[in-house]
Amino acid sequence: MSDFLEKNPWNALRKFTNARIALGRAGNSLPTAPLLAFNLSHAQARDAVHHPLDADVLHEQLRAQGFSTLDVHSAAPDREHYLRRPDLGRRLSDESRTALGQLKVDSPEVVFVIADGLSAFAASKQSIPLLQAVIPSLADWKIGPVVVARQARVALGDEIGELLNAKLVVMLIGERPGLSSPDSLGIYLTYAPKVGCSDAQRNCISNVRPEGLNYESAAHKLHYLLTHARRLGLTGVGLKDDSDALLASAPVTPAVSDDSN
Repeated sequence: MSDFLEKNPWNALRKFTNARIALGRAGNSLPTAPLLAFNLSHAQARDAVHHPLDADVLHEQLRAQGFSTLDVHSAAPDREHYLRRPDLGRRLSDESRTALGQLKVDSPEVVFVIADGLSAFAASKQSIPLLQAVIPSLADWKIGPVVVARQARVALGDEIGELLNAKLVVMLIGERPGLSSPDSLGIYLTYAPKVGCSDAQRNCISNVRPEGLNYESAAHKLHYLLTHARRLGLTGVGLKDDSDALLASAPVTPAVSDDSN
């Protein structure tokens, strides 16, 4: 059967990228193996969007690492509403808003929010290793409880940060799954979070996963941005990420921004 396969002259380039290039041809179609691999990746991406976040397990894992935690839910009552009504994922449910408003928290400098977003796989797999990588560099920071948010969009962090009176909020959220990355985590950093902040007021670090921007490199970027955000009193278009200049070598795979949450 292999005699019927026509190889692509770019085949040697495949070792340099995970992109689907030089797949070959069988008649006017793809060979069976790459076609099945594409279908598998598509199924994994769909699963990532619909898979629920196991918040109880995540809380347990965080507490085992010494973090105190809080649990919140957006105004989207379920996954169907979350996907059809993005606006509901950007604000807290009445119950969560009331609970956070009644908390007596000593104005943290930074609050980390772990959110399912469009890939609960990413939140479950990447958030704790990232926190483990960045927390040691924040010894002089007043860090609030880690908030676990379900059915969440990026802007939900603004309301959480405002209610907790945090100087900065860091949203660790599952990004829109790609056909080669169903578990990619995005980091969104906002200074002086409050309801109504625009995306221009945030910084984003994207594609955080072992196959993309690794935890150490992401933690380096996040620490750099946090430090300069605190010094300058801003994030977003006014805060430039020059962190790569401080690294001995830049990451092999660059981060690609995805602000679709």
